[in-house]
Order: sequence, then C-alpha cells, then structure tokens
Amino acid sequence: MSLQHILLCPGQGAQSVGMGKSWRDASPSAAALFEQADQIVELDGGMPLSALCFDGPVETLNRTDVSQPALFTCGYACHAARTEHGGETPIAAALGLSLGEYTALALAGVFSFVEGLRLVSTRGRLMQRAAEASKGGMVALIGGDEVKANEVCAAAAKGQVLVPANFNAPGQIVLSGHAEACDRAVEVAGAMGLRATKLAVAGAFHSPLMAPAAEGMARALETVEFRAARCPVWSNVTGKPHGADAATLKSLLVDQIVKPVRWDACCLDMLSWRKAQGLDASASLHEMAPGSVLRGLMRRIDRTAEVTTHDAIEEPQRAKA
Repeated sequence: MSLQHILLCPGQGAQSVGMGKSWRDASPSAAALFEQADQIVELDGGMPLSALCFDGPVETLNRTDVSQPALFTCGYACHAARTEHGGETPIAAALGLSLGEYTALALAGVFSFVEGLRLVSTRGRLMQRAAEASKGGMVALIGGDEVKANEVCAAAAKGQVLVPANFNAPGQIVLSGHAEACDRAVEVAGAMGLRATKLAVAGAFHSPLMAPAAEGMARALETVEFRAARCPVWSNVTGKPHGADAATLKSLLVDQIVKPVRWDACCLDMLSWRKAQGLDASASLHEMAPGSVLRGLMRRIDRTAEVTTHDAIEEPQRAKA
C-alpha cells in the first residue's frame, strides 16, 4: 500500500518567535526559501522576514502584514525540508485554516511559492490596513453552536457589524465586528450561560469590515494564473473541495476575507473523503510548521483522527486528535 500525506496548514495565530529556524538550519531547500522570501517581502523598517521569524520581536511578528507571509514561508519551507530529508511522499490532499489555505494551494501546485508569497504579502497588507481603519475586534465564544452564535450577534450588534467569523471546532466559534459590538457580545454571551473572551487581534477579520481588503485582493488575484491542483484542496468558505474552475476558486478566496471560515466543516468533509477513497490506512494527517494549533482543533472535531505535527526538525509529535 502506497503511503500518502494529507497536509494541514496553519493560519494566523499560530506564529511564534523561532518559527522555521530549525528547518532552515537543517535544510538547504528551506534556507533557500527563507532567503527568497527576504528578497521578495518588503516590510516597514527594512527588517528581513526571516529575522522576524527567528528572532522577533513578537509584537512585530504578530502584525497581520508580517505574520501572513511569515506563516506561508514557514509552512512551505517545512514541507520542502521534510521532502529533502525523507524523500517525496505523494500529497493526497491539502487544507489550510484561513491564510493557510494559500499554503495548501501552493503545495498542491495551483501557484508557485513566489506567486503565493506575493499574494499573501498583499493580503496581509490589505487586511492590516482595513483593520486599522475599521476599529474592530473579535470574541471567542466557548460552548455554543452556530444557532447560539447567531443569537448572540443579533442581540449584541445594535446596528453595528457583528457576525460569526470562525467555526473552528464544535463549541469553539469566533465572532467578529465593531469593537463596541464585541464588548456587548461578551455581556450577552455571559447572560446566555456561554463563555466569551475578547481576543487580542488587530481587527474584525472574516467580517464585512474587511470589504476594502477583499476588493484589493480580487485585483491581486487577477494577476496570477492558477493551475490545476494536483490534489483536492478544501475551501474555507464552503467546507468542500475546490472545483477545477480557476475563476470560482479566486472568487472564494476573495469571499474568505469577509465570510466565516468553516474549518470544522473542512476537516469533517476531508475525513469523510479519506474514508470514501479507502485511504484511512494509507493517508496520514501532517500539520506543517509552525505550532500544533490544528492538531488541537482536530481533537475537538474528531478524536479518532491522528495528526502528526512538524513544528521543528526534532522528532515530530504525534497524538490522537
């Protein structure tokens, strides 16, 4: 039986100082990708992207315009280094959380590393700009479902924007909107017996307040010719694999900026697809660097699934999710 890998690619929030350094140090392929990223990504202050990944400071790395190209580079370099060390393992499928969807598409061959890096750099700048202009925020809602999340939004919006933004796992939903509406959401959720906590984020991601970023991203995507994916890649918007039509794929990537990320639906559909394809025994789940956020979410989504994380060159951690 031929072994294959299903790749999980992390999104914003997984970044940490030191990310990708062990892969860079151990792999000429990874080192070359970080060097290429330093030449392509232009950051305020002129600091190289790799230096921010490896040494911080964390406050700068956490900026949306920095973390997005950093995460894309780290995930792609991690896969390149693993291929260099262990040989090419066929990719059966790929999926990524929010920004990670771009990493998944690049690893599936839809666009090159350089094309993807330019796209995510543009995406990060546009979203940072929209966040600074809109005075928004996000709230983690623990213990509720989509119905409860919509009820909280309806009660707390008071004429402002407040919508479900991330369906990360059962009982773990993130709301997004105007800062004042987020404050009210914490109170409303508490009155409903739900736990709610404001998140330290730059703005109201995956909400209508990101519309200017979506418009700019639509223009950026038109400059890149998408190729046919070598394997299924799941859409955050639909929770289903992308089709073959490049125009529809680009449209969904634009929608992803202003619509909720349905990560739980992506994972459940992928696991059903794996079973239907008869790949349960031969296609293992591997989380690209950095971190192990997606393995933690998978524990809530399906505890029978196993995810191997590759945060660093050391022996990968594997746990039942």
